[in-house]
Amino acid sequence: MRRLPALAAIVSLAALSLSAYAARVGDPAPDFTATDSNGQTHKLSEYRGKYVVLEWTNNGCPYTRKHYNSGNMQNLQKEWTAKGVVWLTVLSSAPGAQGYMTASAENAYMEKVHASPTAALLDPTGALGHEYDARTTPDMYVIDPSGKLIYAGAIDDHATTDPSDIPLSKNYVSDALTEAMAGQQVAVTYTRPYGCSVKYQGGD
Repeated sequence: MRRLPALAAIVSLAALSLSAYAARVGDPAPDFTATDSNGQTHKLSEYRGKYVVLEWTNNGCPYTRKHYNSGNMQNLQKEWTAKGVVWLTVLSSAPGAQGYMTASAENAYMEKVHASPTAALLDPTGALGHEYDARTTPDMYVIDPSGKLIYAGAIDDHATTDPSDIPLSKNYVSDALTEAMAGQQVAVTYTRPYGCSVKYQGGD
């Protein structure tokens, strides 16, 4: 009997956490304003009429390195930006934490690995990451031209650090974009993201 209040508290906290999940598939994606590694300001609402991909990253994370060292992430960026998609890479690592990058360091890194997102958004306070409840690197979101979130979760269905898995993987981001652009219903709208935890300020 004495355990029931504790159990009820856990259930209540779980419900509160679920209700606080800001970015829900099928709802309007939370608007934001963020500054990129070149000092330019980006506001999500300015991209209304375009598909937008948000990619949370951390270049010290082995799951992120899987997709960058293999060239997979860069290929996705090039493929979809060439089709008019706005691809925004987001760095929510806090200063001093794994994956934190200054603007100049991030630009040098992108040049080194030949990354080509539309922009790399610097989010050292974690404000944007918390807005979307981004939990891992990579963590992927797809927003349609009306501003609605149509996919959230993992980049693919192989939750490993082994790049040899990539050719065998179902890429959820590419599938969502392909289906949506063809006027079809997105078959898989949410998956559990995998990777390293986002290194938020204060360990949140």
